[in-house]
Formats: sequence, structure tokens, C-alpha cells
Amino acid sequence: QVQLVEYGGGSVQAGDSLTLSCVGSGRTFSRYPAGWFRQAPGKEREFVAVVSWSGGGTDYADSVKGRFTIWRDTAEHTVYLQMNSLKVEDTATYYCTAKESPILTPLARQYKYWGQGVQVIVSS
Repeated sequence: QVQLVEYGGGSVQAGDSLTLSCVGSGRTFSRYPAGWFRQAPGKEREFVAVVSWSGGGTDYADSVKGRFTIWRDTAEHTVYLQMNSLKVEDTATYYCTAKESPILTPLARQYKYWGQGVQVIVSS
């Protein structure tokens, strides 16, 4: 079974940067597309970014394009999310996820494995 653990959450000021990381168990994780979703209080979980198993393909939500960057270190079984120019509306619990199909998608139901989540708070 694939297990995912997120690191790097915290409280920052608007305009600051923060980098999240997600460590997956075993080599199987590195064969799966992986990504990040987030969920703010009272709102549904929303897509943030995804990266292909090779690291060469990526996709981002319109709300984070130009500010967030996703990449992976295959040897370390780790996926990263660099968040720049953070806004108050980025405040949420961020979840790492992975899927077995090679097709990149923003639909949460297509992802099989999930981390426990890490909190990001952005204050004005």
C-alpha cells in the first residue's frame, strides 16, 4: 500500500513563500502521477497542481498559475509544491495525493492515495 506524508505547513504573511513536501512509501509511488489538493473551512476540496510520473508533465489550477510550482525527486520518492506570493485566500489544509492512471486530472475522485494534510495559514 502507498502511504503519503506531507511536511512544511505553517503560518506566513501575505506575499511570503512556503514549500511543501510529500514523501511516498516505496518505489511504486514514483510511478504514479502525484499532486496537491486543498480544502478551506466550509469549502469543498479543490485541485491545486499535479505532476506526471516522469516529472515532465504538469498542470495547475488557474488560481495558482504563475505563483506555485510542482516538481518531484524520483530517487527520494518526494513531491514538492513551492508556493510564492501567497494570498490570504490560499489558506487551507493541503493534501498530497497520487493515482494509478497516467492521465493527469483535476478530479479528486480519480485519485486513490491521500496524505493526512498539512495546514497553511496566510495572514494579511
